[in-house]
Amino acid sequence: MGIDDSVSAYARGGGLDLVGKRLSRLAESYKVPFEFHAAGISASEIQLEDLGVQPGEALAVNFAFMLHHMPDESVSIQNHRDRLLRVVKSLSPKVVTLVEQESNTNTAPFCPRFAETFSYYSAVFDSIDVALPREHKERINVEQHCLAREIVNIIACEGVERVERTELLSKWKSRFIMAGFSPYPLSSIINATIKTLLQSYSEKYTLEERNGALYLGWKNQALVASCAWKSNQ
Repeated sequence: MGIDDSVSAYARGGGLDLVGKRLSRLAESYKVPFEFHAAGISASEIQLEDLGVQPGEALAVNFAFMLHHMPDESVSIQNHRDRLLRVVKSLSPKVVTLVEQESNTNTAPFCPRFAETFSYYSAVFDSIDVALPREHKERINVEQHCLAREIVNIIACEGVERVERTELLSKWKSRFIMAGFSPYPLSSIINATIKTLLQSYSEKYTLEERNGALYLGWKNQALVASCAWKSNQ
């Protein structure tokens, strides 16, 4: 099952329909029975009944660049960010994966937030240069509909209008632990495979495993952090 709101789908140039088609083709190539159900709702609105979890099935949850769009305690007394983690914990998933930007723009005042954004996205644009030429259609689409929108929202918006509220992995770890999760060990085989793939693009891409998490970076700057969690019984 996939969850995505219409605004985020538009910003990426496609939503759950694209995800469903790609996963269906992958499952078909391996002759694996597969069903995909899409829920076009905001993550802040998710309730247990929206998830359609069947009794006895193994559940895996993937939070990929999603949680930082949800308001936390600094924006709303409802704190949807931590609420969703508690909802997922109540389902006793086998594994929960988190992938988020390694950047701190959530509660930072304007000046530090501006400096953080400039440093972070400068590295992002540099890293794109080695992967795609500037006139490439896909690159132009990403820069216009994703990166530009993110930068404007971080710099120009405040309060509930600012939805790009990234946090460092140390903060995400605190949230997961408070919700009742514990770290899940990473696979050294997968780590090595990802590192080999990155180096095929450029040696300036870095992949570091630190304190049970993977950090994808450009030169000396970490850009994306990922880790896995399991539900404490």
